[in-house]
Amino acid sequence: PSSAHLLGTTSLGQDVFWQLTVAIRNSLLLAVFSALVSRVIALFVGLVAGYVGGMADRVLMFISDGFIVLPLLLVLVLLAILIQEQLSLLTMALLFALFGWALDARFIRSQILSLREREFTYTAILSGTPALRLIFNEYLLFVVPLTTATLIGNMIWVTGMEVTLAYLGLTDIAVPTLGTMLHFALNYQAVLLGLWWWIFTPIGAAVVLFVALYLLSISISEYLDPRARIQRVGER
Repeated sequence: PSSAHLLGTTSLGQDVFWQLTVAIRNSLLLAVFSALVSRVIALFVGLVAGYVGGMADRVLMFISDGFIVLPLLLVLVLLAILIQEQLSLLTMALLFALFGWALDARFIRSQILSLREREFTYTAILSGTPALRLIFNEYLLFVVPLTTATLIGNMIWVTGMEVTLAYLGLTDIAVPTLGTMLHFALNYQAVLLGLWWWIFTPIGAAVVLFVALYLLSISISEYLDPRARIQRVGER
């Protein structure tokens, strides 16, 4: 490290700081897109299963349970090996989204089941309120905090999975991410060469990103939760 290269350079003379900026951007884009797609799936499944019930609930929860019990890391590793040549950031985001919705859909379903038994639901149904209006105007106000919190949690999971797959060399290593930075640092013997800044930079950035996303998840959940807002007003 020097004034010209704040975080030093790699064994090939590449600036680690500028690599890090691009890597964080790509990792965040991957995490955000994947989490948004999986939230759409989780919301749809949770709302339909919780509100419609019956056979739709049983079928959707059967599918959800099937995804939950899968050993996700092993499945993702096998799929990454099979489609490694086509594994771009977009493909990887969709792959993570496909396996990242099941548990959160169950949380949303549980909340909808609770809301369905509330008095305002019976009042709305008796007054002839359409189901879609009831869901979008009433239920979503209660589901949004949970969905937002799980979105951030899913971003953490996606980032961790990307780092793991990149470390194993199963992603597109030509695209700079936190995982590919770690992959190149280990492959080019950064530890043996004493280039500690090269290997600790992506690790430190990943840890800081995980902690920041976790704290953001808690803050957003408390801010968007109507009950938490009422409680804060009462304390004042």
